[in-house]
Amino acid sequence: MKIHHEKTRSMVRKAYGTVAKKSVSCCPGSSCCGPAPAAAEGELGLSCGSPVAFSRIKKGMTVLDLGSGAGKDVFIAAPLAGAKGRVIGVDMTGEMLKLAAKNLVKFTARTGLKNVEFRKGLIEKLPVKSGEADLVISNCVVNLSPDKPEVFREAFRALKPGGVIVVSDIVLNRELPPALKKHAGLYAACVAGALQRPDYLGAIKDAGFKGLKLLTDNTYRSEGGCSDPITNKAAKALDGAASSITVYARKPGGRK
Repeated sequence: MKIHHEKTRSMVRKAYGTVAKKSVSCCPGSSCCGPAPAAAEGELGLSCGSPVAFSRIKKGMTVLDLGSGAGKDVFIAAPLAGAKGRVIGVDMTGEMLKLAAKNLVKFTARTGLKNVEFRKGLIEKLPVKSGEADLVISNCVVNLSPDKPEVFREAFRALKPGGVIVVSDIVLNRELPPALKKHAGLYAACVAGALQRPDYLGAIKDAGFKGLKLLTDNTYRSEGGCSDPITNKAAKALDGAASSITVYARKPGGRK
């Protein structure tokens, strides 16, 4: 199992490392990825939604972004958290972290804020203390993980009692054809590795989260015209098979 997991991670690192070197988004602003605000720095919005828009970030909060990439959501969250808050981005891909570091220099010069930190690590084994975060966000990353239930268990651990998780991701509405399940490029595009909807939502509940709410739910349609050549090739097979969703859930405890 561990060998399979590392093979998957290696494939994802390679795919996103290549994207980072090219410094372009796979689906910039396309309907299949869902709406997303413009990146604050270098445009690398590999996403399927906008978790920050639903997170109600307050001054002084500690925000943890799983699979932060070049830092798009981190840099959107940082001004909202303010100088007394913190935003921590975690990513496993070296090339993405290098790009994030360059973007951080620009961000700090522009805003004067020094509340952003990027850490290298796996989202299944987060490099954070238990109860360190008030909010966990993630944007089309969890379904890239070979062990999605463990990601949600780790997010639960990282949150303070009463903390919140807001995740945008891709879920499947039906089984994909076998050929697409093994399609490496489609996996990197957040589709082939996606869970069935009940399994994804079930993993969040099983991790201990309560009050689960579905904030957005957009079904993928081939006529949406995604600019990503990877998903274009499989457009007909994907039509109606996947949805981009944004999910809210809360760790019990703390003030309500």
